[in-house]
Amino acid sequence: MVKRAIYLSLVPAFALSTLTQAQPKWPAITQETKPWTRWWWMGSAVNPTDLTRLMEQYQKAGLGGVEITPIYGVKGAENQFINFLSPKWMDVLGHTLKEARRLNMGVDMAQASGWPFGGPWVDQADACKYVASKTFTLKAGDQLTEPVSYIQKPITRIVGQPIDIKQLVEPIIKNPDLQLHAFDQVRFEKPLPLQCLMAYADNGQIIDLTAKVDGSGKLNWTAPAGTWTLYAVFEGWHGKMVERAGPGGEGDVIDHFSKPATEHYLSHFDKAFKGRDLTGLRAFFNDSYEVDDASGESNWTPAMFGEFKKRRGYDLRLHLPALFGKPDTEPNKRVLSDYRETISELLLENYTKVWSDWAKKHGKIIRNQAHGSPANILDLYAITDIPEIEGIDVMRIKFASSAAHVTGKKLTSSESATWENEHFLTKLSDVKKAMDRFLLGGVNHTFYHGTNYSPQNAPWPGWLFYAAVHFNPNNSFWTDFGKLNQYVARCQSFLQQGKAGNDVLVYLPIYDAYTRQGKVLLQHFDGIDHGFKGLPVEHHAKDLWERGYGFDFISDKQLLGVTTTGGRLQTGGTSYRTIVVPEAQYMPLPTLEQLIKLAQQGATIVFAAKLPDEVPGLADLAARQAAFKKLLAGLTFTETNGIREAKAGQGRVFVGTNLDATLNAAGVPRETMVDSGLEFIRRDHAEGQYYFITNWSDKAIDGWVPLATKANSVAMYNPMTEQMGMARKQASATGMDVYVQLPPGESCILETSAKMIKATGYPYTEPVAGAVPLTGKWTISFVSGGPALPAPVTTEKLGSWTELDGEDVKRFSGTATYTLTFAKPAGAADAWVLDLGRVAESARVQLNGKNLGTVLGPVYQLEIPAGALAATNKLVVTVSNGMANRIADMDKHKVEWKTFYNVNMSPRLRENRGADGNFTAENWSPRPSGLLGPVTLRPVKRTF
Repeated sequence: MVKRAIYLSLVPAFALSTLTQAQPKWPAITQETKPWTRWWWMGSAVNPTDLTRLMEQYQKAGLGGVEITPIYGVKGAENQFINFLSPKWMDVLGHTLKEARRLNMGVDMAQASGWPFGGPWVDQADACKYVASKTFTLKAGDQLTEPVSYIQKPITRIVGQPIDIKQLVEPIIKNPDLQLHAFDQVRFEKPLPLQCLMAYADNGQIIDLTAKVDGSGKLNWTAPAGTWTLYAVFEGWHGKMVERAGPGGEGDVIDHFSKPATEHYLSHFDKAFKGRDLTGLRAFFNDSYEVDDASGESNWTPAMFGEFKKRRGYDLRLHLPALFGKPDTEPNKRVLSDYRETISELLLENYTKVWSDWAKKHGKIIRNQAHGSPANILDLYAITDIPEIEGIDVMRIKFASSAAHVTGKKLTSSESATWENEHFLTKLSDVKKAMDRFLLGGVNHTFYHGTNYSPQNAPWPGWLFYAAVHFNPNNSFWTDFGKLNQYVARCQSFLQQGKAGNDVLVYLPIYDAYTRQGKVLLQHFDGIDHGFKGLPVEHHAKDLWERGYGFDFISDKQLLGVTTTGGRLQTGGTSYRTIVVPEAQYMPLPTLEQLIKLAQQGATIVFAAKLPDEVPGLADLAARQAAFKKLLAGLTFTETNGIREAKAGQGRVFVGTNLDATLNAAGVPRETMVDSGLEFIRRDHAEGQYYFITNWSDKAIDGWVPLATKANSVAMYNPMTEQMGMARKQASATGMDVYVQLPPGESCILETSAKMIKATGYPYTEPVAGAVPLTGKWTISFVSGGPALPAPVTTEKLGSWTELDGEDVKRFSGTATYTLTFAKPAGAADAWVLDLGRVAESARVQLNGKNLGTVLGPVYQLEIPAGALAATNKLVVTVSNGMANRIADMDKHKVEWKTFYNVNMSPRLRENRGADGNFTAENWSPRPSGLLGPVTLRPVKRTF
């Protein structure tokens, strides 16, 4: 009755008659709401027994699925290697799918052994290409004396054992010991085929001389009057090999700009899959573009000249100085932009779409990492079923999530926690921080990076991938890994529901990036930092984020499909209040026409600082420029306080130098909670909104948090502790305030609703007295781990177990229990907050034989109901440290565990590089481990 009275006192009298009984509840945890992991099959040296054993462990730890990625092998296990896509490989895939169905786990499959797409069945015609050029100068009456030829210089980029290129034969797959050498890029010395030879006179005349070059490269032509510059264009073999390839997967990377190359590549899978049951396989996966993670870039395809003319409306051969002469003139910048746009379209249509259509024929979907591509990656993500990103920069994450939001896709995935720290140093609290970053950026389908298949007979630490973090049962944090997975699943169970609740669309000025000169022909887009660095969109997007505006990026292509209903912009995926154009210099005429049309239909369009200046591209330029200027001239502005406003039909167009003030004038609200250090993402549901809120500031939040929305009730959920209940709320001028208690590193989910809900209040707490130290004799027992279990210890002083006597404690990685008997403190309380102080690195807590919970940090606190304390109590804190101390001891004693082909455990930090170039921990001192304390109890009262 007390709880009900407190709750009813917060409800306006007029609303009491509309109260409904509906307890807040967590959404169901499903296969997709659970986190998944990338499952490295090293050498594909897998067997049914260990596959089953490991999948059962993964399922027990709370993983919802795996993505199979076969990669390079382990030395000494060669007799267990299975060639990628061979009948035996398909057999073990079939076993995996069968076991996944039994365990209710999902399975995705990387569509290459390593990355990018490529393999031994990719021939020279389908391999990735580059363009090379030569220039010659002739005067009237001169003939070219040197041959029109280009000899490709040899290149060998080898990750494994070096070899002289003269010892290699072409193609590379005919060479032995491919796993030993681990070729990253190989170019053989040979002449390149001529694509064209064009002559440009100083008077503007252009002549195609290609047909006048004979088989020996001799040009049969005498220069007429004037000075002539000859441009010869050649097609080269880029030589990029599949990175980290496993047995049967080594070979050339495909030409992503060629439809036949993509189709030929995929036909190999058709043959391997024929007659096989792929039930349970959900998606095919591409692990980023990364073709140009090599010497030079892949920037050509045999059909380039024809594709360019078809798409851009003019002959690229007439403008070769724009690509190879590099004079920074306006016409040449336009040709460069057109060339880059053509590459973008080819990558979209001839690779991504072809792959997506192929997968649909097999009843599957695609998961795609588009970042790093020389294309508008928003469009690549738009035709991807599950867009995936990596890296924790929010502006990078948003490229994948924006496309998902705009096009109405349910899931955005992430390659998560790849390099949070050096090997063996990452704590589960570090991973939680990274996961919060992904969730805030719009990710709602986690893939850890990653988990190694490791057979049961492999010595500790087992088989490992070269990038941290190691999410596998050999890691001593595995004992508490399930708690992290439970947290992620709880968060994703909300964030996979409803639709994105962002107010702002940010136009991506891709043509400003296309037009910029660079050191190479192409721009490679990877969020804001790669492709848009230094452009106005960089600081405008960051300002929007920091000021609390929920936004998504949108491309020109996507914008053309937007409609207006009731003043809101409808994308097909969700609706928005406005579009922000961040100081674009170049904008296609159809894009500007669409923006004006949307405004006339009732939309609000905001231009940051200025209107766009120009149309991009070269074809039909004068007509397009005239139409562009006419559209802009049709806008009549009035100015108030530095903000210009124009009426356009039923809508409005704003231009303002202060974007925050301009959005305010346009009636677009921001979430002011960010001013106190909180971060959020918002999703809409049928009755209101979900807010995922994190506090990664250094200060606890205990007070009213403003929301830019109104609701009749708000439920609050703590996805780590699983506490829930109806939150306190109060009306405000801009929406409402909700009372939130969040220590640093914690998060909560708010569920607002138009319904007036009667239910139990959220269990807020308030201290009633100071903390009481728990003192006495602690018994420390080492229960699992190695290399050996140290002897039990009894102590009254808490500290790192590495400071105890003996050597075993200094090299121990594993789990120990800390047991203390204590008397119930004096005084009354509704509950007690148990604070473990410092913990290295995670802990499970029991009181009087009952589980209280698991804490991962950075705050190590749990709540104890008052009734759970007896007169005399037994506290058991089970602490797990990381792998570092055991690994360091092995490296100090030269115990060989780095036995991997290809990349054999590269360090992240230079100081951890050994004489052989590989990672070593031999210089590390023992890392603090265990329960460091002090441990206290603090009495609190419930305020609900």
